[in-house]
Amino acid sequence: MSAGLENIGKKDVAWGYLATFFSVGAGLILLPFILHKMSAETVGIWNIFQTITVLVFLLDFGFRPSFARNLSYIFSGVKSLQTIGVCQADESHEVDYSLLKGTIHAMKTFYRWVALGTLLLLLTAGTAYFWFILQKYTGDKHDAMVAWVILVAVNCYNIYTLYYDSLLTGKGYIKRNQQITIAGQATYLIVAVILIYAGFGLTAIVSAQFLSYIIKRTLSRKVFYTQDMREALQNAEEQDYKQILRVITPNSLRVGLTNLGGFVVTKSALFIGTAFLSLTEIAAYGITMQVIDIMARCGGVMYQSYIPRLAQCRAERDILSLKRYYRLSVTALLVIYLVGGLAFVGLGDWALNIIRSDTHFLPTAMLCAVLVISLLEQNHVLAANFIMADNKIPFMWPSLISGAATIGLLLLFLDTFNMGLWGMILAPGLAQLAYQNWRWPYVIIKELRSADTAQPKTESNR
Repeated sequence: MSAGLENIGKKDVAWGYLATFFSVGAGLILLPFILHKMSAETVGIWNIFQTITVLVFLLDFGFRPSFARNLSYIFSGVKSLQTIGVCQADESHEVDYSLLKGTIHAMKTFYRWVALGTLLLLLTAGTAYFWFILQKYTGDKHDAMVAWVILVAVNCYNIYTLYYDSLLTGKGYIKRNQQITIAGQATYLIVAVILIYAGFGLTAIVSAQFLSYIIKRTLSRKVFYTQDMREALQNAEEQDYKQILRVITPNSLRVGLTNLGGFVVTKSALFIGTAFLSLTEIAAYGITMQVIDIMARCGGVMYQSYIPRLAQCRAERDILSLKRYYRLSVTALLVIYLVGGLAFVGLGDWALNIIRSDTHFLPTAMLCAVLVISLLEQNHVLAANFIMADNKIPFMWPSLISGAATIGLLLLFLDTFNMGLWGMILAPGLAQLAYQNWRWPYVIIKELRSADTAQPKTESNR
Protein backbone atom coordinates (compact mmCIF):
# COMPACT_ATOMS: atom_id res chain seq x y z
CA MET A 1 0.00 0.00 0.00
CA SER A 2 1.11 3.56 -0.62
CA ALA A 3 2.63 5.34 2.34
CA GLY A 4 1.13 8.39 3.98
CA LEU A 5 2.50 11.91 3.85
CA GLU A 6 5.99 12.16 2.40
CA ASN A 7 8.90 13.47 4.47
CA ILE A 8 9.72 17.12 3.84
CA GLY A 9 13.24 18.37 4.52
CA LYS A 10 15.92 20.82 3.50
CA LYS A 11 16.15 19.42 -0.03
CA ASP A 12 12.46 20.19 -0.60
CA VAL A 13 13.02 23.78 0.53
CA ALA A 14 16.12 24.12 -1.68
CA TRP A 15 14.21 22.85 -4.69
CA GLY A 16 11.44 25.29 -3.79
CA TYR A 17 13.85 28.23 -4.00
CA LEU A 18 15.27 26.92 -7.28
CA ALA A 19 11.83 26.44 -8.82
CA THR A 20 10.72 29.91 -7.68
CA PHE A 21 13.85 31.45 -9.19
CA PHE A 22 13.30 29.50 -12.41
CA SER A 23 9.61 30.43 -12.63
CA VAL A 24 10.32 34.10 -12.04
CA GLY A 25 13.35 34.08 -14.32
CA ALA A 26 11.60 32.37 -17.25
CA GLY A 27 9.71 35.50 -18.22
CA LEU A 28 12.80 37.68 -17.84
CA ILE A 29 14.91 35.30 -19.94
CA LEU A 30 12.30 35.11 -22.70
CA LEU A 31 11.60 38.86 -22.77
CA PRO A 32 14.72 39.93 -24.77
CA PHE A 33 13.91 37.37 -27.48
CA ILE A 34 10.32 38.63 -27.69
CA LEU A 35 11.40 42.27 -27.82
CA HIS A 36 14.00 41.48 -30.49
CA LYS A 37 11.70 39.57 -32.86
CA MET A 38 8.26 41.15 -32.26
CA SER A 39 6.76 44.59 -32.76
CA ALA A 40 5.52 46.73 -29.87
CA GLU A 41 1.92 45.93 -30.87
CA THR A 42 2.60 42.19 -30.75
CA VAL A 43 4.24 42.55 -27.34
CA GLY A 44 1.08 44.38 -26.24
CA ILE A 45 -1.08 41.45 -27.37
CA TRP A 46 1.24 39.08 -25.49
CA ASN A 47 0.77 41.17 -22.31
CA ILE A 48 -3.00 40.88 -22.75
CA PHE A 49 -2.63 37.09 -23.04
CA GLN A 50 -0.64 37.05 -19.79
CA THR A 51 -3.28 39.11 -17.99
CA ILE A 52 -6.06 36.79 -19.19
CA THR A 53 -4.13 33.77 -17.92
CA VAL A 54 -3.77 35.37 -14.47
CA LEU A 55 -7.48 36.20 -14.36
CA VAL A 56 -8.41 32.63 -15.32
CA PHE A 57 -6.49 31.37 -12.28
CA LEU A 58 -8.81 33.42 -10.07
CA LEU A 59 -11.67 31.13 -11.17
CA ASP A 60 -10.16 28.47 -8.90
CA PHE A 61 -11.46 30.71 -6.09
CA GLY A 62 -9.52 29.13 -3.22
CA PHE A 63 -10.29 25.48 -3.93
CA ARG A 64 -6.75 24.41 -4.88
CA PRO A 65 -5.17 25.14 -1.45
CA SER A 66 -8.27 23.77 0.28
CA PHE A 67 -8.06 20.51 -1.67
CA ALA A 68 -4.32 20.24 -0.96
CA ARG A 69 -4.84 20.89 2.76
CA ASN A 70 -7.58 18.27 3.07
CA LEU A 71 -5.50 15.74 1.13
CA SER A 72 -2.68 16.30 3.63
CA TYR A 73 -5.14 15.55 6.43
CA ILE A 74 -6.07 12.29 4.69
CA PHE A 75 -2.45 11.24 4.19
CA SER A 76 -1.82 12.07 7.86
CA GLY A 77 -4.45 9.49 8.89
CA VAL A 78 -7.73 11.36 9.43
CA LYS A 79 -10.85 9.32 8.70
CA SER A 80 -13.25 12.16 7.96
CA LEU A 81 -13.13 15.78 6.81
CA GLN A 82 -14.72 18.72 8.58
CA THR A 83 -15.97 22.08 7.37
CA ILE A 84 -14.17 23.83 10.25
CA GLY A 85 -11.28 22.37 12.21
CA VAL A 86 -9.49 19.04 11.80
CA CYS A 87 -10.34 15.57 13.04
CA GLN A 88 -7.48 14.07 15.03
CA ALA A 89 -5.41 11.63 13.01
CA ASP A 90 -5.73 7.91 13.67
CA GLU A 91 -2.84 6.60 15.78
CA SER A 92 -1.98 4.07 13.08
CA HIS A 93 -1.69 6.91 10.52
CA GLU A 94 -3.12 4.59 7.88
CA VAL A 95 -4.54 6.30 4.81
CA ASP A 96 -8.30 6.01 4.31
CA TYR A 97 -8.31 5.24 0.59
CA SER A 98 -12.10 5.36 0.41
CA LEU A 99 -11.98 8.97 1.59
CA LEU A 100 -9.04 9.68 -0.73
CA LYS A 101 -10.86 8.21 -3.73
CA GLY A 102 -13.95 10.29 -3.03
CA THR A 103 -11.85 13.45 -2.63
CA ILE A 104 -10.09 12.86 -5.95
CA HIS A 105 -13.49 12.38 -7.61
CA ALA A 106 -14.67 15.63 -6.00
CA MET A 107 -11.65 17.51 -7.36
CA LYS A 108 -12.09 16.14 -10.87
CA THR A 109 -15.78 17.04 -10.86
CA PHE A 110 -15.14 20.58 -9.60
CA TYR A 111 -12.41 21.36 -12.13
CA ARG A 112 -14.41 19.81 -14.96
CA TRP A 113 -17.16 22.36 -14.35
CA VAL A 114 -14.69 25.23 -13.87
CA ALA A 115 -12.97 24.29 -17.14
CA LEU A 116 -16.34 24.28 -18.92
CA GLY A 117 -17.17 27.69 -17.47
CA THR A 118 -13.74 28.97 -18.52
CA LEU A 119 -14.32 27.71 -22.06
CA LEU A 120 -17.71 29.44 -22.33
CA LEU A 121 -16.36 32.67 -20.84
CA LEU A 122 -13.34 32.82 -23.17
CA LEU A 123 -15.32 31.85 -26.27
CA THR A 124 -17.94 34.55 -25.66
CA ALA A 125 -16.80 37.60 -23.67
CA GLY A 126 -13.11 36.79 -24.16
CA THR A 127 -13.35 36.41 -27.92
CA ALA A 128 -15.51 39.55 -28.25
CA TYR A 129 -12.92 41.55 -26.27
CA PHE A 130 -10.02 40.11 -28.28
CA TRP A 131 -11.82 40.82 -31.57
CA PHE A 132 -12.24 44.44 -30.46
CA ILE A 133 -8.51 44.70 -29.67
CA LEU A 134 -7.66 43.04 -32.98
CA GLN A 135 -9.35 45.81 -35.00
CA LYS A 136 -6.54 48.17 -33.95
CA TYR A 137 -3.81 45.59 -34.54
CA THR A 138 -1.72 46.13 -37.68
CA GLY A 139 0.36 42.96 -37.35
CA ASP A 140 -0.37 39.42 -38.54
CA LYS A 141 -4.03 39.00 -37.56
CA HIS A 142 -4.10 35.36 -38.68
CA ASP A 143 -1.24 34.56 -36.30
CA ALA A 144 -3.02 36.44 -33.52
CA MET A 145 -6.29 34.54 -34.02
CA VAL A 146 -4.54 31.16 -34.12
CA ALA A 147 -2.67 32.13 -30.95
CA TRP A 148 -5.98 33.11 -29.30
CA VAL A 149 -7.55 29.74 -30.09
CA ILE A 150 -4.52 27.96 -28.64
CA LEU A 151 -4.60 30.23 -25.58
CA VAL A 152 -8.23 29.27 -24.92
CA ALA A 153 -7.27 25.59 -25.15
CA VAL A 154 -4.24 26.13 -22.90
CA ASN A 155 -6.27 27.80 -20.15
CA CYS A 156 -9.08 25.24 -20.26
CA TYR A 157 -6.63 22.32 -20.16
CA ASN A 158 -4.68 23.91 -17.32
CA ILE A 159 -7.82 24.46 -15.22
CA TYR A 160 -9.18 20.99 -16.01
CA THR A 161 -5.96 19.32 -14.77
CA LEU A 162 -5.23 21.74 -11.91
CA TYR A 163 -6.08 19.07 -9.34
CA TYR A 164 -2.68 17.46 -9.99
CA ASP A 165 -1.06 20.39 -8.14
CA SER A 166 -3.23 19.65 -5.11
CA LEU A 167 -2.47 15.92 -5.32
CA LEU A 168 1.29 16.43 -5.26
CA THR A 169 1.21 19.14 -2.59
CA GLY A 170 -1.25 17.21 -0.43
CA LYS A 171 0.89 14.05 -0.61
CA GLY A 172 3.98 16.03 0.37
CA TYR A 173 5.75 15.60 -2.98
CA ILE A 174 7.23 19.09 -2.68
CA LYS A 175 10.65 18.36 -4.20
CA ARG A 176 9.20 16.36 -7.09
CA ASN A 177 6.58 19.01 -7.76
CA GLN A 178 9.28 21.67 -7.95
CA GLN A 179 11.37 19.48 -10.26
CA ILE A 180 8.35 19.06 -12.52
CA THR A 181 7.84 22.84 -12.50
CA ILE A 182 11.46 23.34 -13.58
CA ALA A 183 11.11 20.74 -16.35
CA GLY A 184 7.96 22.46 -17.62
CA GLN A 185 9.52 25.93 -17.53
CA ALA A 186 12.66 24.70 -19.29
CA THR A 187 10.51 23.20 -22.04
CA TYR A 188 8.57 26.43 -22.34
CA LEU A 189 11.73 28.52 -22.71
CA ILE A 190 13.51 26.28 -25.21
CA VAL A 191 10.49 25.66 -27.44
CA ALA A 192 9.37 29.30 -27.32
CA VAL A 193 12.80 30.63 -28.35
CA ILE A 194 13.08 28.11 -31.21
CA LEU A 195 9.58 28.88 -32.54
CA ILE A 196 10.00 32.65 -32.14
CA TYR A 197 13.14 32.59 -34.27
CA ALA A 198 11.36 30.30 -36.73
CA GLY A 199 8.91 33.17 -37.30
CA PHE A 200 5.78 31.80 -35.59
CA GLY A 201 5.08 35.01 -33.62
CA LEU A 202 2.45 34.83 -30.89
CA THR A 203 1.66 31.24 -31.81
CA ALA A 204 5.18 30.31 -30.72
CA ILE A 205 4.63 31.49 -27.14
CA VAL A 206 1.22 29.92 -26.51
CA SER A 207 2.22 26.67 -28.24
CA ALA A 208 5.26 26.44 -25.97
CA GLN A 209 3.00 27.06 -22.95
CA PHE A 210 0.63 24.29 -24.05
CA LEU A 211 3.49 21.80 -24.44
CA SER A 212 4.94 22.71 -21.07
CA TYR A 213 1.58 22.15 -19.33
CA ILE A 214 1.17 18.76 -21.03
CA ILE A 215 4.63 17.70 -19.85
CA LYS A 216 3.97 18.93 -16.30
CA ARG A 217 0.64 17.12 -16.02
CA THR A 218 2.04 13.91 -17.54
CA LEU A 219 4.94 13.87 -15.08
CA SER A 220 2.60 14.73 -12.18
CA ARG A 221 0.34 11.80 -13.02
CA LYS A 222 3.31 9.44 -13.18
CA VAL A 223 4.64 10.63 -9.81
CA PHE A 224 1.34 10.40 -7.92
CA TYR A 225 -0.28 7.35 -9.45
CA THR A 226 2.30 4.73 -8.55
CA GLN A 227 1.44 1.04 -8.89
CA ASP A 228 0.66 0.82 -5.16
CA MET A 229 -1.50 3.93 -5.29
CA ARG A 230 -3.50 2.70 -8.29
CA GLU A 231 -4.12 -0.69 -6.65
CA ALA A 232 -5.13 0.89 -3.34
CA LEU A 233 -7.61 3.24 -5.01
CA GLN A 234 -8.98 0.52 -7.26
CA ASN A 235 -9.71 -1.74 -4.28
CA ALA A 236 -11.26 1.03 -2.17
CA GLU A 237 -14.99 1.75 -2.00
CA GLU A 238 -15.42 5.41 -2.88
CA GLN A 239 -17.00 7.76 -0.35
CA ASP A 240 -19.70 10.15 -1.55
CA TYR A 241 -17.82 12.85 -3.48
CA LYS A 242 -20.80 15.23 -3.32
CA GLN A 243 -20.70 15.19 0.47
CA ILE A 244 -16.95 15.82 0.39
CA LEU A 245 -17.50 18.83 -1.88
CA ARG A 246 -20.14 20.15 0.51
CA VAL A 247 -17.66 19.90 3.38
CA ILE A 248 -14.77 21.57 1.53
CA THR A 249 -16.73 24.32 -0.26
CA PRO A 250 -17.47 26.77 2.64
CA ASN A 251 -13.84 27.30 3.62
CA SER A 252 -12.74 27.31 -0.02
CA LEU A 253 -15.10 30.20 -0.70
CA ARG A 254 -13.76 31.99 2.37
CA VAL A 255 -10.22 31.56 1.06
CA GLY A 256 -11.33 32.82 -2.35
CA LEU A 257 -12.89 35.96 -0.87
CA THR A 258 -9.83 36.46 1.32
CA ASN A 259 -7.62 36.28 -1.78
CA LEU A 260 -9.92 38.74 -3.53
CA GLY A 261 -9.48 41.20 -0.66
CA GLY A 262 -5.72 40.66 -0.77
CA PHE A 263 -5.71 41.24 -4.52
CA VAL A 264 -7.50 44.58 -4.06
CA VAL A 265 -5.06 45.63 -1.31
CA THR A 266 -1.92 44.81 -3.29
CA LYS A 267 -2.99 45.60 -6.87
CA SER A 268 -5.61 48.36 -6.74
CA ALA A 269 -3.04 51.15 -6.25
CA LEU A 270 -1.65 50.63 -9.75
CA PHE A 271 -5.08 50.73 -11.40
CA ILE A 272 -6.39 53.75 -9.47
CA GLY A 273 -3.04 55.58 -9.60
CA THR A 274 -3.11 55.75 -13.39
CA ALA A 275 -5.96 58.27 -13.16
CA PHE A 276 -3.93 60.69 -11.00
CA LEU A 277 -0.23 60.23 -11.81
CA SER A 278 1.99 60.46 -14.86
CA LEU A 279 3.03 57.35 -16.76
CA THR A 280 6.63 57.94 -15.67
CA GLU A 281 5.62 57.76 -12.01
CA ILE A 282 3.44 54.73 -12.65
CA ALA A 283 6.35 53.01 -14.44
CA ALA A 284 8.69 53.63 -11.47
CA TYR A 285 6.09 52.29 -9.04
CA GLY A 286 5.29 49.32 -11.28
CA ILE A 287 8.83 48.02 -11.78
CA THR A 288 9.61 48.57 -8.08
CA MET A 289 6.63 46.44 -7.09
CA GLN A 290 7.62 43.73 -9.59
CA VAL A 291 11.00 43.33 -7.88
CA ILE A 292 9.43 43.35 -4.42
CA ASP A 293 6.87 40.75 -5.54
CA ILE A 294 9.80 38.49 -6.50
CA MET A 295 11.31 39.08 -3.05
CA ALA A 296 7.97 38.23 -1.43
CA ARG A 297 7.72 34.97 -3.39
CA CYS A 298 11.23 33.99 -2.33
CA GLY A 299 10.48 34.93 1.28
CA GLY A 300 7.47 32.60 1.30
CA VAL A 301 9.21 29.52 -0.13
CA MET A 302 10.09 28.11 3.31
CA TYR A 303 6.54 28.01 4.69
CA GLN A 304 5.07 27.06 1.29
CA SER A 305 7.35 24.01 1.28
CA TYR A 306 6.09 22.94 4.71
CA ILE A 307 2.35 23.42 4.04
CA PRO A 308 1.63 19.64 3.91
CA ARG A 309 3.58 19.17 7.15
CA LEU A 310 1.62 21.98 8.82
CA ALA A 311 -1.62 20.14 8.00
CA GLN A 312 -0.17 16.95 9.47
CA CYS A 313 0.89 18.78 12.64
CA ARG A 314 -2.67 20.06 13.02
CA ALA A 315 -4.11 16.58 12.52
CA GLU A 316 -1.69 15.13 15.08
CA ARG A 317 -2.07 18.07 17.51
CA ASP A 318 1.71 18.48 17.33
CA ILE A 319 2.10 22.12 18.42
CA LEU A 320 5.82 21.79 19.15
CA SER A 321 6.65 20.95 15.54
CA LEU A 322 4.29 23.67 14.34
CA LYS A 323 6.18 26.16 16.50
CA ARG A 324 9.51 25.04 15.02
CA TYR A 325 8.24 25.45 11.45
CA TYR A 326 6.89 28.90 12.29
CA ARG A 327 10.25 30.05 13.62
CA LEU A 328 12.03 28.71 10.53
CA SER A 329 9.55 30.40 8.21
CA VAL A 330 9.73 33.79 9.95
CA THR A 331 13.54 33.64 10.03
CA ALA A 332 13.72 32.85 6.30
CA LEU A 333 11.31 35.69 5.52
CA LEU A 334 13.33 38.22 7.54
CA VAL A 335 16.66 37.12 6.02
CA ILE A 336 15.32 37.36 2.46
CA TYR A 337 13.93 40.85 3.05
CA LEU A 338 17.04 42.07 4.89
CA VAL A 339 19.55 40.84 2.32
CA GLY A 340 17.32 41.48 -0.70
CA GLY A 341 16.21 44.89 0.58
CA LEU A 342 19.78 46.10 1.16
CA ALA A 343 20.81 44.89 -2.30
CA PHE A 344 17.76 46.53 -3.87
CA VAL A 345 18.33 49.90 -2.19
CA GLY A 346 22.05 49.89 -2.86
CA LEU A 347 22.25 48.40 -6.34
CA GLY A 348 18.82 48.79 -7.95
CA ASP A 349 19.26 51.97 -9.95
CA TRP A 350 22.92 51.11 -10.64
CA ALA A 351 21.73 47.94 -12.42
CA LEU A 352 19.20 49.94 -14.46
CA ASN A 353 21.87 52.44 -15.45
CA ILE A 354 24.06 49.63 -16.79
CA ILE A 355 21.35 48.56 -19.25
CA ARG A 356 20.57 52.25 -19.96
CA SER A 357 16.96 52.01 -18.87
CA ASP A 358 14.83 55.14 -19.15
CA THR A 359 12.77 53.94 -16.19
CA HIS A 360 14.10 53.99 -12.63
CA PHE A 361 12.98 52.60 -9.29
CA LEU A 362 11.30 54.70 -6.61
CA PRO A 363 13.46 57.13 -4.58
CA THR A 364 15.25 55.62 -1.57
CA ALA A 365 12.82 56.86 1.10
CA MET A 366 9.81 55.52 -0.80
CA LEU A 367 11.61 52.27 -1.57
CA CYS A 368 12.37 51.70 2.13
CA ALA A 369 8.74 52.40 3.03
CA VAL A 370 7.50 49.92 0.40
CA LEU A 371 9.93 47.26 1.69
CA VAL A 372 8.68 47.65 5.29
CA ILE A 373 5.02 47.58 4.21
CA SER A 374 5.63 44.47 2.06
CA LEU A 375 7.48 42.72 4.90
CA LEU A 376 4.59 43.36 7.31
CA GLU A 377 2.17 42.08 4.65
CA GLN A 378 4.11 38.85 4.08
CA ASN A 379 4.56 38.32 7.81
CA HIS A 380 0.82 38.37 8.46
CA VAL A 381 0.18 36.22 5.37
CA LEU A 382 2.62 33.68 6.80
CA ALA A 383 0.81 33.72 10.16
CA ALA A 384 -2.53 33.35 8.38
CA ASN A 385 -1.28 30.23 6.59
CA PHE A 386 -0.36 28.63 9.93
CA ILE A 387 -3.85 29.43 11.22
CA MET A 388 -5.44 28.11 8.01
CA ALA A 389 -3.59 24.80 8.46
CA ASP A 390 -6.17 24.12 11.20
CA ASN A 391 -8.91 24.47 8.54
CA LYS A 392 -10.09 27.75 10.06
CA ILE A 393 -10.52 30.94 8.02
CA PRO A 394 -11.10 33.87 10.43
CA PHE A 395 -9.66 36.47 8.08
CA MET A 396 -12.22 36.66 5.25
CA TRP A 397 -14.06 39.75 6.45
CA PRO A 398 -10.91 41.59 7.66
CA SER A 399 -9.38 41.00 4.23
CA LEU A 400 -12.43 42.34 2.38
CA ILE A 401 -12.66 45.34 4.74
CA SER A 402 -8.94 46.04 4.24
CA GLY A 403 -9.51 45.96 0.48
CA ALA A 404 -12.37 48.45 0.72
CA ALA A 405 -10.33 50.65 3.09
CA THR A 406 -7.41 50.61 0.65
CA ILE A 407 -9.60 51.90 -2.19
CA GLY A 408 -11.06 54.60 0.07
CA LEU A 409 -7.63 55.73 1.27
CA LEU A 410 -6.24 55.74 -2.27
CA LEU A 411 -9.00 58.06 -3.46
CA LEU A 412 -8.52 60.25 -0.39
CA PHE A 413 -4.75 60.48 -0.66
CA LEU A 414 -4.56 60.85 -4.45
CA ASP A 415 -7.58 63.04 -5.13
CA THR A 416 -8.19 65.08 -1.99
CA PHE A 417 -4.66 65.43 -0.57
CA ASN A 418 -2.76 65.05 -3.87
CA MET A 419 -0.06 62.91 -2.22
CA GLY A 420 1.09 61.29 -5.45
CA LEU A 421 3.32 58.22 -5.11
CA TRP A 422 3.33 58.49 -1.34
CA GLY A 423 -0.44 58.07 -1.44
CA MET A 424 -0.13 54.87 -3.51
CA ILE A 425 2.44 53.51 -1.06
CA LEU A 426 0.80 54.47 2.23
CA ALA A 427 -2.86 53.64 1.46
CA PRO A 428 -2.51 49.81 1.44
CA GLY A 429 0.09 49.97 4.22
CA LEU A 430 -2.18 51.88 6.62
CA ALA A 431 -5.20 49.74 5.74
CA GLN A 432 -3.28 46.60 6.69
CA LEU A 433 -1.50 48.11 9.71
CA ALA A 434 -4.84 48.97 11.30
CA TYR A 435 -5.64 45.29 11.91
CA GLN A 436 -4.26 42.48 9.80
CA ASN A 437 -0.54 43.24 10.13
CA TRP A 438 -0.60 42.65 13.88
CA ARG A 439 -3.72 40.54 14.44
CA TRP A 440 -2.77 37.25 12.76
CA PRO A 441 0.84 37.12 14.03
CA TYR A 442 -0.57 37.79 17.52
CA VAL A 443 -3.12 34.97 17.17
CA ILE A 444 -0.62 32.34 16.02
CA ILE A 445 2.10 33.38 18.49
CA LYS A 446 -0.39 33.21 21.34
CA GLU A 447 -1.42 29.70 20.27
CA LEU A 448 2.14 28.46 19.79
CA ARG A 449 3.17 29.61 23.27
CA SER A 450 1.21 26.63 24.55
CA ALA A 451 4.01 24.46 23.12
CA ASP A 452 6.28 25.63 25.94
CA THR A 453 4.31 23.47 28.38
CA ALA A 454 3.40 20.67 25.95
CA GLN A 455 4.99 17.24 26.13
CA PRO A 456 7.40 16.51 23.25
CA LYS A 457 6.18 14.05 20.64
CA THR A 458 8.14 11.20 19.11
CA GLU A 459 8.79 11.98 15.46
CA SER A 460 10.33 8.91 13.97
CA ASN A 461 9.48 9.97 10.42
CA ARG A 462 10.54 13.62 10.55
